[in-house]
Amino acid sequence: MSTGRTRRPRSVTASLASIVLATELLVVVLAALAVFGLKVLPAPLALGGGGVLLLVIAVAAATARSPIGLALGWLVQVALVAAFAVQVAVGVVGVVFAALWVYCMIVGGRIDRRAAQSIERTGA
Repeated sequence: MSTGRTRRPRSVTASLASIVLATELLVVVLAALAVFGLKVLPAPLALGGGGVLLLVIAVAAATARSPIGLALGWLVQVALVAAFAVQVAVGVVGVVFAALWVYCMIVGGRIDRRAAQSIERTGA
């Protein structure tokens, strides 16, 4: 029987952040391939930039419980919206995901605050 450390429960905000980032991971793979295939950027830049963004997304998703993970998530959203400069379609997808991210951060925070208040009231 293992007596390892117990993990604190995952917040709704962290769960939603991980879900959005995991979905973005797939989208960034496809976007990098599209930018490469359309020859919008040279291959090393399109695939290398996509790879770096994938790495940042993976780290952000893995650390979504911490403020660093959420900050990296915001950085990913900015990068995807900035993709308008490279390919308009990728920028549009970036705006959609940024809006989803903002919504999840607002609603997740609201749910987490209500849960904390409920625990505080009941003393559980």
